Amino acid sequence: MTETVTYSVPGVSCGHCQTAITAEVTGVHGVESVDVDLEAKLVRVSGENLDDAALIAAIDEAGYDATRA
Repeated sequence: MTETVTYSVPGVSCGHCQTAITAEVTGVHGVESVDVDLEAKLVRVSGENLDDAALIAAIDEAGYDATRA
């Protein structure tokens, strides 16, 4: 079953941020889609059997701090 989780990522502000986060998060097992909302500073991830710690680690690997929203 597909689920969607949302993370607050206060450091996102541009297309580079969006590209970097999308590239890292897409590589996490189970991820089907990634939506980076620059205005709201949120990252929404949809997929199956999503691992919260792995998703936060991927956002961190892209260079941004994230917390579950």
